[in-house]
Amino acid sequence: MPRGHLRAKSQRQQLTTRTKEIDMFGNDAEFLLSLHRTHAAELRAEAAADRLARAVPRPAGRGWLGRRRHVGRTDARR
Repeated sequence: MPRGHLRAKSQRQQLTTRTKEIDMFGNDAEFLLSLHRTHAAELRAEAAADRLARAVPRPAGRGWLGRRRHVGRTDARR
């Protein structure tokens, strides 16, 4: 093969590689779709974290000495 033919083939491969790198989001629709999917995944993760936070019981309230607070007294105790 002539030397120039190999060089042209090598240059073509480099050009297609560069084009693929530049053309990763060459289409606006592809970019918007990938952006939408990423945002949707973030929203799902946030919703799952919120559900988990609501499912875990909150710790009981503590007084100034760290003791548990008594529930409201009844009138019979007075």
